[in-house]
Amino acid sequence: MGGAGILLLLLLAEAGAGVAWRPPKGKCPLSCSCSKDSALCEGSPDLPESFSPTLLSLSLVRIGVTQLKAGSFLRVPSLHLLLFTSNYFSVIEDDAFAGLSHLQYLFIEDNEIGSISKNALRGLRSLTHLSLANNHLETLPRFLFRGLETLTHVDLRGNQFQCDCRVLWLLQWMPTVNASVGAGACAGPATLAHMQLRHLDPKTFKCRAIELSWFQTVGESALGVESFSYQGEPHIILAQPFAGRCLILTWDYSLQRFRPEEELSGEPLAIFLPAPAACLVGLPCPTGLTCPLLPDSLTAPSVVSCKPLVLGLRLFVLAARLWGGSQLWSRPSPGLRLAPTQALAPRRLLRPNDAELLWLDGQPCFVVADASKAGSTTLLCRDGPGFYPRQSLHAWHRDTDAEVLELDGRPHLLLASASQRPVLFHWSGGRFERRTDIPEAEDVYATRHFQAGGDVFLCLTRYIGDSMVMRWDGSMFRLLQQLPSRGAHVFQPLLIARDQLAILGSDFTFSQVFHLEPDKGLLEPLQELGPPALVAPRAFAHITMASRCFLFAACFKGPTQIYQVHELDLSA
Repeated sequence: MGGAGILLLLLLAEAGAGVAWRPPKGKCPLSCSCSKDSALCEGSPDLPESFSPTLLSLSLVRIGVTQLKAGSFLRVPSLHLLLFTSNYFSVIEDDAFAGLSHLQYLFIEDNEIGSISKNALRGLRSLTHLSLANNHLETLPRFLFRGLETLTHVDLRGNQFQCDCRVLWLLQWMPTVNASVGAGACAGPATLAHMQLRHLDPKTFKCRAIELSWFQTVGESALGVESFSYQGEPHIILAQPFAGRCLILTWDYSLQRFRPEEELSGEPLAIFLPAPAACLVGLPCPTGLTCPLLPDSLTAPSVVSCKPLVLGLRLFVLAARLWGGSQLWSRPSPGLRLAPTQALAPRRLLRPNDAELLWLDGQPCFVVADASKAGSTTLLCRDGPGFYPRQSLHAWHRDTDAEVLELDGRPHLLLASASQRPVLFHWSGGRFERRTDIPEAEDVYATRHFQAGGDVFLCLTRYIGDSMVMRWDGSMFRLLQQLPSRGAHVFQPLLIARDQLAILGSDFTFSQVFHLEPDKGLLEPLQELGPPALVAPRAFAHITMASRCFLFAACFKGPTQIYQVHELDLSA
C-alpha cells in the first residue's frame, strides 16, 4: 500500500476510535465498519452500496469485483475521499466515478489494474490528489487527466510502464501541469528499463507514420503523370498513349473525387492527338488562319510525356510523341481551350522517352530525352511565342531519361542511356557541358533526385539488377544503398508533407514504398502499394486538395490508381 493509503487508514481508525455513534439501520453494509462520516469495507464479494448519502470518506480493501463499471458511486455523491487498496479488479470503465463532483482525494493503490479507460476520471472537477501507484498499468490513455484542472499531486509510481509511443503524451503533459507528478520508471523496452520517465526526452520518440490507401481509379493507362497549379487550383495531367491524349484532371468539390476538367461546353478538356488533319498538312484552317506546319506522321498518336508550364495566365503543355510528332499546346487565357501551336524539332525528336522543365538564365526551357539512334536529346528554350532547339545533347546514345537538378549552385542535367552509364552535364557559357559520368552505374534506365538534410541524393532505376541510392559528395555521386528490384522502370522520390518517400515500381510484383529515416540516412520499407496492384507502373506524382494529400500512380498496362495519404499518430 502506498504511503498516502496507509496514512489514510490510520486517520480513519483514529476517527472511529471511541465514537459511540451508530449509523442508521441499513446504512452500513456487511463487511464494513462505519463512523459518522466514513466507512471502511474489507473482503466484500461485491461493491458495497447502502451507505448514508452524506458519507464523506470510503475505503475499499480486497473487494471481490473484477471491474469498476460506470456510475459505481452514484449513491454516495458527497464523497470527498475514496481509497482502493489490495483489490482484485483489473479494469476501470468510463465514468466509473460519475457523480462525485466533490471528490478531492482518489487513491487507487496496490491493486491489479491493467487497464483504465480514457474517460474513467471524467467529472471529478474537485480532485486535487490522485494516486494510481503500484498497479499493473503498462500505459495510460491519452486525455485521462482532461478536465482535472484542480490537480496538485499525482502519483504513478510502481507501475509497469512500457516507454514507447503510448507514453509520449504523458511525457508532454507532465511539464505543462501545475501539479507535482511522481511518474516512476520504465519497465520496458529493454533499452529503457529502469529509466525514470521524467528523464526521457519526448523529442527522441518517433511516433508519426503515414499510410497509403486506395482512393480512386482513372480508367485509361498512362505513361506519365505531373501535378501543377493553374489559377490557384492544383491540377493533374496524365500522358495516355493508347488514348492519344494528355488528360487534365481537377478536383470535384461536390463529389469529392477527381474528374476531367470541363470547359464551358461541358466536354472533358483533353489534348487529343493527332491534331486536325487540315493543320497537320499545313492547309488553311477553317477559321481562315494558317496553321503551323506539323509533321505528317498521323499513324503515331502515342504520347509519352505531357509537361505543363504556367506563365501568368498562359498554360503551355509539351506533348512528347513518338515518330516526330511532338507538339506544343497552349491556352492564352483561362476562358479558352488548349490548342496546338507548334511542332517541336520533328527531325531531332523521333522517339522521345522523357521530358523535363527547367529554367536557364531566367528563361523556361524543356529538355526531351530521345531514345532513337537517329534522333538526339534536345534542349528547347523559349524564344518569342514558341520553344526552339538551343542545343542537341548526347546524340546517338539512345537516352531513356533526363533529370534536372542543381549542384554547387548551378543547373545540372543528368542523362540516362541504354548505351552507357548516366552522364552529368553542367550549365556553362550558355550551354550544357559534360562534367562526369556516374561510376558503377551500368544499365540504369532512369534517375530521380531529392534533397534531405542539406545533401543531394539520387535514385537510380534498373530493370535488371538492384536499383541504387547515391549521395553527392561534392564532386561525384557515391553509392549509399542498393535495393533489390526486378522489372523496375521507376524509382521516384516524393516529399509528402514532412516525409521523404521513394517508390520503387515493379512490373512483376507489388510496388514498394520506402521512407527515409533521418537518423540513418537510409531508405526503409514502409508498405506495398495495393490492392489493387499496380500493373506496370511508370510514374508517380502527389497533389494536395482540400487539405487531403493524394498519390497518383500512372500505369502502362493498367488503369491509373489514386491513393490517399493518411498521417497516423502512434501515440494515440
